[in-house]
Amino acid sequence: MVNRLPGKSLLAALALGACIPLAQAAETPTLNTGSTAWMITAAVLVLFMCLPGLALFYGGLVRAKNMLSLFTQCFGIAGLVGVLWVLYGYSLVLDTTNMVAGEVTFNSFVGSLNRAFLAGLSPDSLVGEIPEGVFITFQMTFAIITPALIAGAFAERMKFSAALLFMALWFTLVYAPVAHMVWGGAGAVMHNWGVLDYAGGTAVHINAGVAALAACLALGKRKGYKNEPMPAHNLSLTMAGAAMLWVGWFGFNIGSGGGLSGLSGMVMINTQVGACAGIIGWMFSEWLKAGKPSAQGLACGALAGLVGITPACAYVGVGGALVIGLLCGVCCYLGVTVLKKRLGYDDSLDVFGLHGIGGIVGAVLTGVFCVPALGGLVPDANMLDQVIAQIKGVALTMVYCFVVSWAILKVVKALVGLRADDSTEELGLDLAEHNERAYNH
Repeated sequence: MVNRLPGKSLLAALALGACIPLAQAAETPTLNTGSTAWMITAAVLVLFMCLPGLALFYGGLVRAKNMLSLFTQCFGIAGLVGVLWVLYGYSLVLDTTNMVAGEVTFNSFVGSLNRAFLAGLSPDSLVGEIPEGVFITFQMTFAIITPALIAGAFAERMKFSAALLFMALWFTLVYAPVAHMVWGGAGAVMHNWGVLDYAGGTAVHINAGVAALAACLALGKRKGYKNEPMPAHNLSLTMAGAAMLWVGWFGFNIGSGGGLSGLSGMVMINTQVGACAGIIGWMFSEWLKAGKPSAQGLACGALAGLVGITPACAYVGVGGALVIGLLCGVCCYLGVTVLKKRLGYDDSLDVFGLHGIGGIVGAVLTGVFCVPALGGLVPDANMLDQVIAQIKGVALTMVYCFVVSWAILKVVKALVGLRADDSTEELGLDLAEHNERAYNH
């Protein structure tokens, strides 16, 4: 039987068990070396998604004069968020103090600081069957890649100092609370609602996508946007980065189970099918609308399918994964080519179009295809009730993320300014902000 609750909530309920004596009658957990080896691998795969996967995917899509700025942002975010995760992020996301199943308290929205500075961590600390240090590192990689996704929206025009300050505040005030609401375990808001999110449809993709939309609206359009060509400077790098993201996604999704079980096989096949179906959905949509399928489109289609299947991968059958991936490919293509054009915003690398829209579609369809009648793996699921729960989770994430992200952007603008000046943007962020070039001829 598949647990109805979010995958990481299983681990969150155990996250403090290593250092706080809960029920002594419970069976003492023992180390599983196989699951431990896999979770170490999964953590490395998720880090690999960000560095170099995401950096290459984004870097190839911008103009050559801004290539290195994407790498510096990804590395800067990794260093900054990694340190903040140790200082207080892990505690805010996964501490379960004062939480009671079905009840709403302050800690239903964010964890306490009881685990700040990783208090209580020791070589003998276990979360389930794996060392707590491995669990902490795996969760850290999620915390790193989520804000890094946002960087694609403001590529080529946000100051590096502003980007770092925004990411520090966003991680603290948006990522940590939303991740806790989803994966905090019994008593967390979305857990109480019965929201299904196995590996991050709300906490990662919708969260990053909505923040990206807020950022590109707050910053305004790039200098020359729509008036001068801004082609991707190296699609080979973008395709290679997309392939790395696809490979790393198996660590992202399968690792969210916290170990290995029979369910791992279902998560793996659903992840693969979602990506393949996303390619088909995007490819034929582009073929029909534009007359030719593009390499960039196929890469984006794979990512659209992966985004959509992320919340659903442990709860749906293969047929459900096929439909979710296909629809996400179509919907994300329309979001990037139609919605963005009609609304007129400049999301440089289509973060909202891919992650926001793909996350929304995937999260809602999780409630549809999790039911046994459609091949789903949640035996007691009622489609209407579950879809309502999914929509509530999506709505809470979108509203909270947009409002707080917008406020953070205004604060950052007042403190250090958001946007590079015209001369910096014209020269390119690589030289102007970092005194380096990606290519020297």
